[in-house]
Amino acid sequence: MPATASSTLQLHSLAPNPGAEWQRLLDFVGFNDGDKGAMSRTVQALLQRAHELVVGTYNHLLAVPETAAILGLEQGQDEVHLEERRRFFTIWLCRTLGADTSDEFAFYLFRAGKYHAGHGPRHIHVPPAFVTASIGRTMAAFAFFMDEAQLPANHVARAMAGWNKYLAVQLHMMMLGYQVAREYDNGDLRISISLFGRLRSLVGLKALTAHARDGDAVGEVLRKLFSCYPHACSEALERVWQSE
Repeated sequence: MPATASSTLQLHSLAPNPGAEWQRLLDFVGFNDGDKGAMSRTVQALLQRAHELVVGTYNHLLAVPETAAILGLEQGQDEVHLEERRRFFTIWLCRTLGADTSDEFAFYLFRAGKYHAGHGPRHIHVPPAFVTASIGRTMAAFAFFMDEAQLPANHVARAMAGWNKYLAVQLHMMMLGYQVAREYDNGDLRISISLFGRLRSLVGLKALTAHARDGDAVGEVLRKLFSCYPHACSEALERVWQSE
């Protein structure tokens, strides 16, 4: 992709646009209106246990020494920090129970993955194994709550098929954000980048620091930048097809 209409600089192997990747994978797993309908029949039972799920999740993370240390809570509870994380989890859970398939939610999940890579306000790196396992725990909790609510077995089976598809694609989107953020931080050289005009408002920063390896070209630094901030691509880059 040229940086400007008159430039010959091209960026290759950019990370996919989160909105396009989200829709591509939802189509791949066959997530459809039938899945949404089956899932919707379980939402009341799940919503009634939402508070329990949020609090229980963080109680579990605090009880496991490794995850407590990752969150910086091994010395005890930090109520401000926990409130931030519970609020984030609650917002995610509400959007999930609503089966949000919007492109905006795709970018939200992508950004959550970047946060897990240490790009969040507290710069906490959460290894991907714990993100994957937490999605698994959430699916298990969904199944348990449905059983406790004594929902018909056929409703539970069909709903869990939908929840599994949907949450698996959510996990992929978070891992995509995680991977590009980790790649962005890869390299011993620190490159200062100033942003102006629309790019500044799109990225939300006046300046940032990228990382590069010795011998990297400028195009590699820009590739990392636009992969990490994909919503800026359409403003700064022009798509050029490499084949017919």
